Amino acid sequence: MTRLVRYFLPTEKLPPADAEALSHKLMVRAGLVRQVGTGLWTWLPAGWRVHRRAEQIVREELDAIGAQELLMPVLQPAELWRRTGRYGLDEQFRLEDRKGAELVLAMTHEENVTLHVSKVVRSYRDLPLILYHFQVKERDEPRPRAGVLRTREFIMKDSYTFDRDEAGLQHGYDLHIQAYDRIFDRCGLEWYRVESDVGMMGGLGAHEYMAPCPAGENDVALSSAGYAANVEVASATPQPVHGLPAGGTAAEVDTPAASTIEDVSGQLGVPPGALIKAFPMIAEERGPVLVLTRGDHRLNEIKLTNALGETARAASEEEVASVFGSTPGFIGPLAAAVPVLADEALKGLHGLVAGANRPDTHVQGVEPGRDFECEWADVRRVEAGDTDPSGAEIRIEPAIEVGNIFKLGTRYSEPLGATYLDEQGKEQLIWMGSYGIGPARIAAAAVEQFADDQGISWPRSLAPWDIELVSLGKEGEPAREVADRLYDELRETGLEILYDDRDASAGEKFADAELLGVPLRLTVGKRGVEQGELEAQVRRGQEKRSLALEGAAQAAADLWRDLA
Repeated sequence: MTRLVRYFLPTEKLPPADAEALSHKLMVRAGLVRQVGTGLWTWLPAGWRVHRRAEQIVREELDAIGAQELLMPVLQPAELWRRTGRYGLDEQFRLEDRKGAELVLAMTHEENVTLHVSKVVRSYRDLPLILYHFQVKERDEPRPRAGVLRTREFIMKDSYTFDRDEAGLQHGYDLHIQAYDRIFDRCGLEWYRVESDVGMMGGLGAHEYMAPCPAGENDVALSSAGYAANVEVASATPQPVHGLPAGGTAAEVDTPAASTIEDVSGQLGVPPGALIKAFPMIAEERGPVLVLTRGDHRLNEIKLTNALGETARAASEEEVASVFGSTPGFIGPLAAAVPVLADEALKGLHGLVAGANRPDTHVQGVEPGRDFECEWADVRRVEAGDTDPSGAEIRIEPAIEVGNIFKLGTRYSEPLGATYLDEQGKEQLIWMGSYGIGPARIAAAAVEQFADDQGISWPRSLAPWDIELVSLGKEGEPAREVADRLYDELRETGLEILYDDRDASAGEKFADAELLGVPLRLTVGKRGVEQGELEAQVRRGQEKRSLALEGAAQAAADLWRDLA
């Protein structure tokens, strides 16, 4: 029974002072969550109902593809993470027990689940295998923000596929794509699947499921032709440089105090795209490298990491002088003292402007490949207006990542010794995939996508209750008696009912109902009872209609089933 008079639902008129994301504001105001500390949140009863509904949708679709649910611990031996090379990550919580044993609080569970499989699977007959769990994750997030969207502790669904070879991995990956597509459709979200970077997970490839909304922390490149990729990995044909100077012999030109793209462009009267932007970088293993992009483009650090095969940092001012032999603001590739890595958008261009490696001087008429040698790679950030492989124009949208899928290959099975014997009795490494979904992010994305000026408007599948019944009658009045009876009848329909039987004003009850966002509200008042009817209001769009009191429970249930 869920009677609001005894329910812990602390609604608020005003949002937290530091809240920026709409979901942060409304989930606190609606009494769904409360903050404990930086990046730490409690799910209150109504919010937890939403979280559990998201979990159940995920569980049903994972079970449908043959996945088996288990539960693994958050606290794990550090040795497992050392073996995979993931011990010491910046976001990792590490600790020691009273005996000095080193432990970690898991961000993911690849090490744990692979350990179990390595001890159990012996033969090709034991594969394929799909295992999953819902578990708390701990992440030393440097910048918690946006309420439950970016936190230090959260619950994730992780599933893992174990297969004999790459073809088996692809099959497991495709099964998860089918399951994930159904999950996000059932959750009622607007979503798309995009190519993404493998990041700290490693492996052969990855996709993310994105829910577009202004509060999204990810930017996604999209086109009308169906292209979709996180800008971290997106590639596109760049827009042409209009007004590019004619080619010619490279020659120095004075550019006093012009140390920025804007300054040089203005002094020389050329478009920013005609300039070469230079980034002096120090890679972990290969050392110094001069990275080049067009002057109107931005460096994509993730694509640079992938191109180098390792991370790189910006050189210090001292290193610019001592290692690159140049001056900040006037760095260029001609006669460079270090290897040069140029973005592919520079290929084939001529008449460019580059730094001359000494103060107040640039070089005009530069042509890559003629005036300097370089290695080519795609290291720029895709921009709105670029075009995809079909020629369709790219647009950039912010989005919330609500799920991800990774082809791990043998990234974890090799260091953890997860092998099997094939039909010939030969030992082979198990091929793995990893697949995550954040129920909290699903909830927040639903709030972001469908809220209006009055509050939350839940998709039917995620709402904490199916119907909210509001009584405007006081104890002993006919309207209260009718509402009490209707509450019992509604519960018999099998739907989840919230009954607002508080001794509060009609305005307060309606405001809280709009804020909470239950898909259908039924209101029983004195006038309606006298007329033999009640008011039904659909939360999304706030469409109102009257229902006869006779048979109202079944009529309301039928109306609810027609909702999105």
